[in-house]
Amino acid sequence: MPRSRNDPIPLTDPEPSSMNKRIIQTADAPAAIGTYSQAVQVDQTVYLSGQIGLDPVSMQLVEGIEAQIHQVFGNLAAVAAAAGGSLSDVVKLNVFLTDLGHFPKVNEIMAGYFSQPYPARAAVGVAALPRGALVEADAVMVLG
Repeated sequence: MPRSRNDPIPLTDPEPSSMNKRIIQTADAPAAIGTYSQAVQVDQTVYLSGQIGLDPVSMQLVEGIEAQIHQVFGNLAAVAAAAGGSLSDVVKLNVFLTDLGHFPKVNEIMAGYFSQPYPARAAVGVAALPRGALVEADAVMVLG
C-alpha cells in the first residue's frame, strides 16, 4: 500500500548502505563529550572531530594558549594514530581561535607537528569555544 502524505518517514534506510564506515575511539585523546565520535572513517578518509586543549586523563583544560595548542595537536595525533595514520596523513585542517592574535603562535607550534607538504588549512576567529577553550582544531585525513 502506498504511503500517504501524513505517514511518518521511516528512520532507517530500507536499503543497506554500501558505505564502509568505522568509528574511531581512543583513550589517548579526550572522550567525546556529547553526541559525536572522536573520528569516523569512511573507506580511506578519516574525519577527526574538533579537539580542544583537554588533557585526556584529567579531562581538564590545560592552562594558556601555548599549552592548549600543543594539547590540541597532541589530541589530534592520538586520534589519527588510533585510526592507523598520523598527522602527516592530514589533508585538511581547520583551526578555530577566540583571538586571531594567537594565529602566529599556532603557525609556530604547528611546524613542530606537521611537515611539508602541509595540509590545506582554514583559520577562523570565533566568539567562544566549549569549556572556555582558546583554540580548537579538526581535520580530515586520508590513509594509504
